[in-house]
Amino acid sequence: MSASSLTLNNADSTEHSSSGRAVHSDDPSRVDPSQPSPRKRGRWFSFFGAGALVAVGYMDPGNWATALESGSKYGYRMLGIVLIASVMGLLLQWVASRVGLVTGSDLAQLCRARYSWPITFFFWITCEIAIIACDVAEVVGSAVALQLLMKVSLTVGVMLSAIGTFAMLALQSRGRRPLQGVVTTLIFFVGLCFMVELLLAHPSWHEAMAGVVPPVALVRDAGMVWLAAAMLGATVMPHNLYLHSSLVKTLPLDRSETGIREAMKAVNIDTFVSLGVAFVVNASLLIVAAAVFHASGHRDVTDLADAHRLIAPLVGNQWASVMFAAALLACGLNATVTGTLAGQAVMEGFLHLKSSRWARALLTRAFAIGPALLAVSAFGEYGSNRLLVASQVVLSLQLPLAVIPLVRFASDARIMGRFRVGRLALVAAWLCSALIVVVNIALLWQLFAGA
Repeated sequence: MSASSLTLNNADSTEHSSSGRAVHSDDPSRVDPSQPSPRKRGRWFSFFGAGALVAVGYMDPGNWATALESGSKYGYRMLGIVLIASVMGLLLQWVASRVGLVTGSDLAQLCRARYSWPITFFFWITCEIAIIACDVAEVVGSAVALQLLMKVSLTVGVMLSAIGTFAMLALQSRGRRPLQGVVTTLIFFVGLCFMVELLLAHPSWHEAMAGVVPPVALVRDAGMVWLAAAMLGATVMPHNLYLHSSLVKTLPLDRSETGIREAMKAVNIDTFVSLGVAFVVNASLLIVAAAVFHASGHRDVTDLADAHRLIAPLVGNQWASVMFAAALLACGLNATVTGTLAGQAVMEGFLHLKSSRWARALLTRAFAIGPALLAVSAFGEYGSNRLLVASQVVLSLQLPLAVIPLVRFASDARIMGRFRVGRLALVAAWLCSALIVVVNIALLWQLFAGA
């Protein structure tokens, strides 16, 4: 990589927010006098909301598929993988939000500015593949939920989910708060549904606590390796790192050191609380699957439709299946919205492509709906879970290409100044990167060894 690629050129050294305000990427301590003081605008409240939009990616239909298959097949034994993946995701999202807030640039913009065009193009293509894979999972998950609730075909469900996504995106015309409010409401609705599901499932909490320790069989069981990689991809999503850095880069803050530190505190609280809720939902998914299906001998429940059909008679309450489908639909709609927002951020960041909000939404939705319809045709009415799990494995394989540049930027004093990530946090971030690479190598070895 050339020396010139390590420094932002004049065109890229100043990024512009959606409001047209200049944000200086290379001088985190610079004060921009054109910005109003956040003290006059309810500064703490203005920093909240990005965490909720990011958190929905941690409880999307891909997470449902991996948790359902893990819980029904292995009981509580994979609960530790959910915990590890959630902690890794929390750390990496914290790094992503710090980078975006301090530099005023998102991860895609930093890659474009620091790397050569061939490398940037490769990162963009692989990221788009990951977003399409994730979008397919989210659209198909929403379609499955609509099929369960309304008895429509998956094809009709795919189209209805697209309409629902556009309806939610239309809220952006009123500002970001209405959309964040709807997303947050749906998150709490999902949490409420799973609180009820847990009460009905009567799980063994002793076995659940024992399952927090990852099983030794993980290193030699091909099925566990496959699901661990899928869980990692479903939890620590690469496009969420791009999205989070993009959402926080234009927050109204005083560019002084004190202003940045205050903003980071608020954003950190937002991130930790939102992802904490996401972990509870993911853990609940697996615990319910273990308590209801694995414990009753139904250890081959890998399809969302089968889970919906069996959960009510097994727990003895007809509302269990309704809440299951309704929560799945809420997660799917939320995730398709944030997937669209992530696709817009990636396209703008890597390609510097400027277009209207609706043109970008139509383009990103087309990238998802087309493959989703093809996948439904290929996998059939009862192959949704195989498709969902496979899509999360694709995300896992792409994850290092987002995580490694992110950690490099976060630790570079030339980019982050005095706010660079250092010491224990940096070591932990590199350990996460190494673990992601090791899991993917093990997955590829298992795939090729079994071929």
